[in-house]
Amino acid sequence: MRMTYIFRRFINQLHAHQTNQSKGRLMSCTITRSVLKKLKRNSMRQNTISRFVMDVIELESFLNSPPHGFSAERRAGCTVVKWDQENSCVFIDEIQSSKGNIIFCNSPGREITVRTLGEYTDLRRKLTSMTTYILVSACMVEEKRNRDVPALRYYVVAINGSHPMTRWEMERGLDRTISSVAGESYAVDVDVSAALQGWVGENFQILVDAEKVKPTWKDTHFTIKYRSDALFDIPYWFGFSKRQFKISYHGR
Repeated sequence: MRMTYIFRRFINQLHAHQTNQSKGRLMSCTITRSVLKKLKRNSMRQNTISRFVMDVIELESFLNSPPHGFSAERRAGCTVVKWDQENSCVFIDEIQSSKGNIIFCNSPGREITVRTLGEYTDLRRKLTSMTTYILVSACMVEEKRNRDVPALRYYVVAINGSHPMTRWEMERGLDRTISSVAGESYAVDVDVSAALQGWVGENFQILVDAEKVKPTWKDTHFTIKYRSDALFDIPYWFGFSKRQFKISYHGR
């Protein structure tokens, strides 16, 4: 009897151990499937982002229906726009409009100043891995040169810096700038006019007073200014360290 009792107890313990192992394997499989689903979702999102090249959004539409990562709050006399600084670069100055000022919080504006190699490296990483937003103006065609032309409308241009072609153009332009002004202060304009014109097409028109107008684009760049510690930065003083390169890929 004693041996029978011990034997049954041993069998029960063995069965309980096997059951726990099965539960553990089941739980492990469940966790693994959950992780795989999450990784798949992230992968799909990354693929979607990488396929996205650029977008052009009328400012009013941008404020009424902000894209992912943005929010617009209308206050007395102004509109405050907040954005996800972990995934976006916003280089937009404060805007004065008929409906009040528009402020993009924490935006350095169209001109970005870096003073150290670390700051430059961080900015370069953002430009080649995040989506950059700038504000451009659609204006009437100039009848005379050197004349201020009022903007017909404002548009937000979004450029995906992580797209392989855009990243290649950005890196190439920055590399050429650095190599040509090594050790000096410099200012470089990153111009997106070619990409913008290619994206909207030659037939793009704006309706103004019931008349279709083909606009000319202004303010199609942002500027990176690097300040070195050189005591006698003569080329910069005389304006010889100004550079420009264009982003032309638009994906259409």
